[in-house]
Amino acid sequence: MRLFSLIFVPLFLGAGWVQADPIDELVQAEMKRTNTPGISLAVVRDGRVVREQGYGLANVEHGVPVTAATVFQSGSIGKQFTAALVMLLVEEGKLKLDDPISRHLPKSPKAWKNITVRHLLTHTSGVGDPGKKVDLRKDYTDAQMIAIAASMPLRFQPGERWEYSNTGYHLLGYICNRVGGKFYGDQLRERIFGPLGMGARVISERDIVPHRAAGYEVENGELKNQAWVSPTMNTTADGSLYLTAHDLALWDLALYQDAPLNARVKESSWTPVTLKGGATHPYGFGWDLAPLNGHRRIAHNGSWQGFRSVISRFVDDRLSVIVLANSSSAPVEKIGNAVARHYLPALVQQPISDTEPEATARARDILAHFERGVQPPRLSPRARGVLTPEFMGWVAKDMQGFGKLVGLEPLERKTRGELRLYVYRTRFDNDTVTMRFVINKADEIEGVELLPE
Repeated sequence: MRLFSLIFVPLFLGAGWVQADPIDELVQAEMKRTNTPGISLAVVRDGRVVREQGYGLANVEHGVPVTAATVFQSGSIGKQFTAALVMLLVEEGKLKLDDPISRHLPKSPKAWKNITVRHLLTHTSGVGDPGKKVDLRKDYTDAQMIAIAASMPLRFQPGERWEYSNTGYHLLGYICNRVGGKFYGDQLRERIFGPLGMGARVISERDIVPHRAAGYEVENGELKNQAWVSPTMNTTADGSLYLTAHDLALWDLALYQDAPLNARVKESSWTPVTLKGGATHPYGFGWDLAPLNGHRRIAHNGSWQGFRSVISRFVDDRLSVIVLANSSSAPVEKIGNAVARHYLPALVQQPISDTEPEATARARDILAHFERGVQPPRLSPRARGVLTPEFMGWVAKDMQGFGKLVGLEPLERKTRGELRLYVYRTRFDNDTVTMRFVINKADEIEGVELLPE
């Protein structure tokens, strides 16, 4: 009987009795397509973790597989923790959201006099990123980093518009250090990570970190180790954390409770920022608030030093998806959205009739310019400031693997005041992307977004 059972089971397994898992197939196909070594996936639904799974390799050189315990770098999803710490300090009365940051940062330039803590949290401060002014391989003191930020002219007046700024979150970290009386990472460990049972911590390449994944980049189709950066660049408050997908699942579960963040803090953090003039932008305090097909979503992604990450929380549907990867080109948003649609098919947006072929032609033209890394024509002044030559170069690099454009499907048309919004599903040979663009009353492009399907 023992010998029979050993033979009998494989025969039935080979006969198709075990069905393929569509999520496994999706993840593995995307990993193969993008040469991604490893991915960790967690799904939380109705208050419990329903899936935790590792795929591929955490370390290619040593052949170490990804498991639920594998530690990845956070990238910018770490911003939500910096924002949470700021709000805890606000609750204690140690600072206020509308404090001018000059109150907490010594030797602030006059140009910063109207920048508040709230502006930094919502990316509406006008403080840009330093680019080549910072050597990623050099160590700096906090004072030196603040001085570099202070040397840059504001890109716009505080509150006038939204523009993503890592430097703004660097400054929030320095404020937390001063107001909280110790390094912001120690405060996070004591106030959030420890109480929730999370193993998350600030990056340190010198420390021994069990189950730490290696980060990779793909150059000309070849896998390379991540580029080295200095300890300074790996301890800033814009997202320099080690964590696991399980850590983020614990965090997600805690966000449905009253601790560590109370209801008042969460409501403030998840309210879209209001700009001067009354317009809003779907970003709160360290969280992206853009809905998906009418479903409320509280999310963020991240990319840094050979890692990519995303957490998407569909809070009204009690569904959250977390994807961590150890490759700078991993399609974590695409995988996360596909997994979410598996559990919640209503997230799939259905096409509408194409009643404005001129808008569709313009969408094609915009995509053609993006593929070449060139600004499309008829941009508004605001759009020209965002779609810089450097930014367009990044977009063109990301689109290299898409292949040929094979079709556009209109998904949404909307008019709000003097602005017209167009949303398309853009199908390429190797990928599908949601494209959103806004046209103003002067028939100029006010903004463009390419989002993973």
